[in-house]
Amino acid sequence: MARENLHHPSKDIIETKGTILRGKTICICLTGSVAVISAPIIARELMRLGADVITVMSKAATELINPSLMHWATGNPVISKLTGEVEHVYIAGDRPREVGKADLILVCPATANTISKIANGIDDTPVTTVVSTAFGSSIPIIIVPAMHESMFHPIIEKNISRLKKYGVDILGPRISEGKAKIAKVDDIIDRVIDLVIAKKDLKGKKILITAGPTREYIDEIRFVSNNSSGRMGIEIAKEAAARGADVLLIAGQCMVKIPDYINTINVVSSDDFIKSVKDELSYKEYDFFICAAAISDYKPVDFIKGKISSDDVEELKINMRLTPKIIDVARKKNYKVYIVAFKAETNVSRTELIDRAYNRLNKSQADLIIANDVGRDDIGFNSKYNEVYIIDKEKHITHIEKQSKRYIASKILDVALENYRIKNI
Repeated sequence: MARENLHHPSKDIIETKGTILRGKTICICLTGSVAVISAPIIARELMRLGADVITVMSKAATELINPSLMHWATGNPVISKLTGEVEHVYIAGDRPREVGKADLILVCPATANTISKIANGIDDTPVTTVVSTAFGSSIPIIIVPAMHESMFHPIIEKNISRLKKYGVDILGPRISEGKAKIAKVDDIIDRVIDLVIAKKDLKGKKILITAGPTREYIDEIRFVSNNSSGRMGIEIAKEAAARGADVLLIAGQCMVKIPDYINTINVVSSDDFIKSVKDELSYKEYDFFICAAAISDYKPVDFIKGKISSDDVEELKINMRLTPKIIDVARKKNYKVYIVAFKAETNVSRTELIDRAYNRLNKSQADLIIANDVGRDDIGFNSKYNEVYIIDKEKHITHIEKQSKRYIASKILDVALENYRIKNI
């Protein structure tokens, strides 16, 4: 297939949100569902993470949106019919890797008709032929169903089960408002990253991760907490799971949705976190413990039953006491587990940020510590981005500049695994 418009203006957005998909080519295949209106958004989010996106459309899809829209969105010509250039082989054939060959086929949205055709080996549209070719060359395939709920019946479910047996990844659908709706954009992007990027270098490893804030209750409705969203810990859990690890996440009241496939224990207070960590490390062998939760340093000495009435109290004084450091508790329970700690600071210099983290590492019995400045709005608790310094016991520093938290998670696991291997030689 002739390559045109390599410097199309729409490609200016590539890597504006990160580089985790740098060098990857995603083939997005569109079929005749109204959910196809989400395709430009999905394509451009993939591009912002570094991917080159090629679009293949069925005739039914072209009757819903014009191919010119996807040409604009991706900066690449759209394939709406197969020609003498054998586009399906160029994109998905079993041939040497070169520009244009897909690293992953994303059928999104996938109609009941297309799902059934693929499941039964029928190749009569550009989409089904590209997917069939990808089967033969072992390129990963994600299918994202979208249809009316009444069409999501036992025959379709049987065909989906059949596709799963052949290694196809099925994402969704979400049943809502009488529709079997397309999966959420963030979930689609995450799944693409999981299949395209993740190495399987953590297969066989057991990893315990904490995420999110604690709530330390003053009375039955009031509590002391912090602004942690839990996103960093959740991204680490997702990355570890994608790389083959057996992951357990202990999570506070996170503001970010935890994927259903992540095995999770939900907790509330620092006492809950500590009990869960103690229980896990007492009865199971973990290779890594990654403490990304923002666990309160202090909690009220006394809990007041009921609700403190503002009618009776003009001034409220609360005595607080120090909570145990969870990494110290973890080390006492398991002397072999590799511990990764986090140290959050606000509005400090680079030198002070690193020094404070390193001092904490020396005082604790952790193996690695991650320092970050949560006082910055662009990389703080609620941001999708972070910038960190990874510091080991010899004060070797790995600086990861501002990137998506999923990218940061991948780099943290890279360094942790490398150091773990050295420690266990």
